[in-house]
Amino acid sequence: MLSLNNLGIICISQALQHSPKLLAIRQWLSKASSRATLCNNSITFSSKGTRRHTDFRLLNESTVKHVSSLQTTFCTASVKLHCWNCSQSIEQTPAFFCLSCNFVQPSDERASYFLIMECDQTFALDTQRLQKTYLKLQRSLHPDNFSQKTMKEQEYSEYQSALVNKAYRTLLKPLSRGLYMLELNGMGIEEGADAGADPLFLMELMEINQALDEARSKEESAKIGASMKEKLKDLTEQIDASLHKGELQDAKALLAQVKYFANIEEKVKEKLSELM
Repeated sequence: MLSLNNLGIICISQALQHSPKLLAIRQWLSKASSRATLCNNSITFSSKGTRRHTDFRLLNESTVKHVSSLQTTFCTASVKLHCWNCSQSIEQTPAFFCLSCNFVQPSDERASYFLIMECDQTFALDTQRLQKTYLKLQRSLHPDNFSQKTMKEQEYSEYQSALVNKAYRTLLKPLSRGLYMLELNGMGIEEGADAGADPLFLMELMEINQALDEARSKEESAKIGASMKEKLKDLTEQIDASLHKGELQDAKALLAQVKYFANIEEKVKEKLSELM
């Protein structure tokens, strides 16, 4: 039986396999003894009469947060859950229903929104597939389906439905999706929308907004809208590549541009409505 400390170390080791930025730490972990103690931001390995101690606080702060979030993700998947109603083991993560008795299960707030919505953890995700998954989950989890059930089932269905709603809204829009991915990688969500735009970029935005204000036909407005879609598509590819490489600051800067272009895209829709 693994101790909780050793389980934590295993989870960290598995998590590090998915982070190019942490390759050196992963290699160090793979060489270490299986006898380990994790306590107060530090890790101690014992092997052949020697002890090696590493303080996580000496690592970059975002790296520590990244390891912590990944550890939670893998540990959540590693620890077996049991149905509150029939006590059968639940293998899938996250679990909406027990496969044995079909009773709705408690929501897992630690589960990744990508896992909840059954999609790959990538910035360039398929939003149509995301919407289909959302509708499928809500058809089965909506509280109206449990109005004749026990109070516990009604409560769990409300929590599950709310969590699915939150996951869907977060992943649907590029900006909120990108901010969430930065948070998963250890960068605080409050940092993501920091503009820091250079004068040339601000000048470009002013020119686009002016052109939109002066547009007098649906064709002119639609042309600007099409241009925004192309810019957002290009930014999506760049952000996806930056996140994949672990270049979080680059992704953060690109997300600031997404924010501005998305705002212009919304203005285009409003303009088209006026012209209609």
